[in-house]
Amino acid sequence: MSGESLAAQQQALGGTWPQIRRVMRVALIVVHLAWGFLLALCLGAFRAPQQPRVLAAKQRWCQRFLRILGTELTVTGSPEGGNVFLVSNHVSWLDIPVIASQRHLYFLSKAEVGEWPLIGSLARAVGTLFIKRGSGESGNKAREIAARLQLGHTVLVFPEGTTTDGTSLRRFFPQLFDAPLLADIPVQPLAIRYLDSMGAPDPAMAFIGEDEFHHHLWAMLLRREVRIRLHFCEPLRVDGDRKALCEQARERISQQLKG
Repeated sequence: MSGESLAAQQQALGGTWPQIRRVMRVALIVVHLAWGFLLALCLGAFRAPQQPRVLAAKQRWCQRFLRILGTELTVTGSPEGGNVFLVSNHVSWLDIPVIASQRHLYFLSKAEVGEWPLIGSLARAVGTLFIKRGSGESGNKAREIAARLQLGHTVLVFPEGTTTDGTSLRRFFPQLFDAPLLADIPVQPLAIRYLDSMGAPDPAMAFIGEDEFHHHLWAMLLRREVRIRLHFCEPLRVDGDRKALCEQARERISQQLKG
């Protein structure tokens, strides 16, 4: 849903406090982004993003960012111990800090994010892998991800390749599932849902179509809270081919979205 639609929804709240809350959150976000950039410099993240202290700092940074946004996050299931290949459905730009707040990981992002002011710099500082959509480089990225997995790291990907409204799944692209097969590392599917006050999927939180980041964030900051449910599915042991593994992961996530 567009930022304008989300903003229209919030008009019903009325009053001055939501506007004050939004201004306060904007100020806190600016400070938090600046702090993240300085912290990355101090920790040497731009030179060596794979340091354990950088990964720990990234997780804490994401946890604080979610508090600034007023999120109410409920986590079910258990993160797999050790390094895994994480795959998740994709609803919003917020998915990444939500998942990164739960464990040390790297993630695969669209190349455009690397060009965003400050956010792109922070993404590069924490070892983000970038892929240009439609470029046909999935095979190379799968090998790059496999190398990270073999070093003992966890990597998150969104195999739909784009965002949805959170009520259903698109087709999963199987090419990136070569990575866990090459590294012989388990796959753990994740299901993320954004819910309204009645516990139903909240399409206003979806970042899809022609939505612009700043419009979506600006409207979201009016909300008193953002309800999120994150479920860690049972891990899948690598066996067979990438297509079968891909379909198994998709089915696990689909079952959670229907629940």
